[in-house]
Amino acid sequence: MQAFGALLEKLVLTPQRNGKLALIETYLRDAPDPDRGWALATLTGSLDLKSLKPAAIQRLIAERMDPELFRLSYDFVGDLAETVSLVWPSTHGTNRAPLLSEIIDALDTATKPEAERRLAQWLNGLDTTGRWALLKLITGGLRIGVSERMAKQALAAYGRVPVEDIEEIWHGIAPPYASLFDWLDGRSDKPVADFAARFRSVMLAHPLFEKAERLAQSETAPEFLTPDAFAAEWKFDGIRVQAVSENGTRRLYTRTGDDISRTFPDLVAALSFEGALDGELLVRGPDGAMASFNDLQQRLNRKTVTKAQMDAAPAYLCAYDALQIGEQDIRALRFRERRAALETLVAKQNSDRVMLSPLIAYTDFESLAAARQAPPSPSIEGVMLKRWDSPYLAGRVTGHWFKWKRDPFLVDAVLLYAQRGHGKRSGFYSDFTFGVWKDEYLTPVGKAYFGFTDEELKELDKFVRTHTIDRFGPVRSVEPKLVLEVAFEGLQRSPRHKSGVAMRFPRIHRIRWDKPANEADTLETLEKMIEM
Repeated sequence: MQAFGALLEKLVLTPQRNGKLALIETYLRDAPDPDRGWALATLTGSLDLKSLKPAAIQRLIAERMDPELFRLSYDFVGDLAETVSLVWPSTHGTNRAPLLSEIIDALDTATKPEAERRLAQWLNGLDTTGRWALLKLITGGLRIGVSERMAKQALAAYGRVPVEDIEEIWHGIAPPYASLFDWLDGRSDKPVADFAARFRSVMLAHPLFEKAERLAQSETAPEFLTPDAFAAEWKFDGIRVQAVSENGTRRLYTRTGDDISRTFPDLVAALSFEGALDGELLVRGPDGAMASFNDLQQRLNRKTVTKAQMDAAPAYLCAYDALQIGEQDIRALRFRERRAALETLVAKQNSDRVMLSPLIAYTDFESLAAARQAPPSPSIEGVMLKRWDSPYLAGRVTGHWFKWKRDPFLVDAVLLYAQRGHGKRSGFYSDFTFGVWKDEYLTPVGKAYFGFTDEELKELDKFVRTHTIDRFGPVRSVEPKLVLEVAFEGLQRSPRHKSGVAMRFPRIHRIRWDKPANEADTLETLEKMIEM
């Protein structure tokens, strides 16, 4: 557990992607079995561990230190696991540090009282870093900047195999992945992906223009964007999925290979074809038209879904590529040929649950740019561009697929509340709630925790600390003086929010130190954007 804790700490403190990959690869090489398998399961989100609630952890620490002192410490640090790991009064030398595999085996069979007792013993035997990692493990809140895809890429680098080979057998193996490591270490053959409806690694797109340019696009390079070279499709605001139906087995995967079939049984039941399709998961509104991402969100991450929820927001697939038709893998074919096969398959389906992604007719770059800025639905983010001669290649391959999102909406809002961050941001106020004017009052309309530089974060943190007017645990209410220019992808009505609106992907675009708060935008301005 100490080695795993050291890995997590280094991952938090290492911002560079390549650095994180190297750290994981080194750990996989040095850690023993089955610890490295359980660590991999933790990093990829594949570990199904009985977790302890924060209240149980707080009960344990309350038995060992003054509750008020802990409250003050927690308020200052801002993270439960980090606070407990620092203040835990362990007696060194009385217990040995447990192995990661020992902890997982014990929690798998322990009752809640037994788990709390064992947790106290483990905390006594670990140092500060190990305690922090253990608490993060059992509460399920790592937040270390490592995605499932990144962990698999580090694993692939360790074994010197393509990451696609790992992804396509991933759902047929289980933690702690003994057969996987036997293969990567050269002790056995590659595990066979002989299960039905397996996941195939997806093809990803590059932004057409650099991210820094997207908010203020003034110059373009249109000469290579022609209808003969590129197909254009709408970029729908849904969830990228892979729908697979083979020999009676039907599954729905996210782009990272998570199986979400149980959450969308209505769509899975409609997958009557034989093959594997790439597309966008969407839901319909009461009028039968494509609903907003906010409506789709109501059905995400549910272990069970009710008939009422499926009736209120029926799911469907907007298919835009085919990876396999029948028993034939067609990923090596050109997009033009795959598209023709997809059109034939969808036509045979004749189902409102599987629709074909429409192509955008354009004559030149200017007409495509005009279509991008005036899509037929507010739930469209922009356009996708795909080379007609492109095979279906796993990963983000240069020169084949491009995404060109609509210019984001911008609004001037006033900072109202701030909350401490987590991990490397635990010492800063980094989560900011902002509002706009409604009559003579400011009403909250969103929350943002990215979009600013490290230097700007320090400035915002200083502003929060010097302009605090009230405190609510880790949250501070600040004087309504600072204006933030907020960028967001879309807006929809939401009865769950006091303002009646919900933003899509809000982030801080610019800090308006120069602008007085009374010149910030109004709720009426935002409501007009809903119709745009």
